[in-house]
Amino acid sequence: MDNTILKVKGLSKQYIIRNGLFSKKRYIHAVKNISFNIKEKEAFGLIGNSGCGKTTVANIVLRLIEPNSGTVEFMNQTITELNEKDLRNLRKDIQIVFQHTKTVLDPKMTIMELIREPLHIHHIVPEDEIEDEIDRLLTMVGISLTEKVKYPTQLSGGQNQRIIIARAISTRAKLIICDEPVSALDVSVQGQIINLLLQLKEKLNLSYLFISHDLKVVKYMCDTVAVMNAGEIIQIGPTEEILKI
Repeated sequence: MDNTILKVKGLSKQYIIRNGLFSKKRYIHAVKNISFNIKEKEAFGLIGNSGCGKTTVANIVLRLIEPNSGTVEFMNQTITELNEKDLRNLRKDIQIVFQHTKTVLDPKMTIMELIREPLHIHHIVPEDEIEDEIDRLLTMVGISLTEKVKYPTQLSGGQNQRIIIARAISTRAKLIICDEPVSALDVSVQGQIINLLLQLKEKLNLSYLFISHDLKVVKYMCDTVAVMNAGEIIQIGPTEEILKI
């Protein structure tokens, strides 16, 4: 039985660059013909230097940008062919945990309001159950319920990252893209967030596309890893074989 949840096939993305009105076109290949699969309950690491194309891959999977060629299939649906209506219905199943919390969390909303938002938009639970669901999610990510009336600016970076994770799992997502989720945090907090992600993976049967340049974090977190360089995957396989560090 095929338990693959995400299939990326022959994905390419290029940008046209002009230095002036009459100058020749130059093509920048952000992603070049890459392919990989992610299985159910798998943490798949995508590593490489800055500018190698990792985040471009994530944005294509999320359909935030369109590829020039190739396809992305999620649970047997071809994401790259979906119309806007069908794509909206799918978005709750694929969520993302960003690197910088300050650009994600609205400082004018309380923690309770921030968690309520995805629950309300995607109709996850009946309205009369939302308050209990907020409490359940906050408890699951290790945030005291006394904090829910506060604003993001009143919490630490680690706490805010837990709020972003709570929002991601609130929609009952099956695949979560983690784009450098701990690189902006203090070293003392990074381990706590990584352990939380691993705990949630086991508890909720999540799959991860985990993007990072930190090899030690990827080795601890991921089952499989792909190495990118200049837009191409140059190596892929079990983490313990690829990252012998």
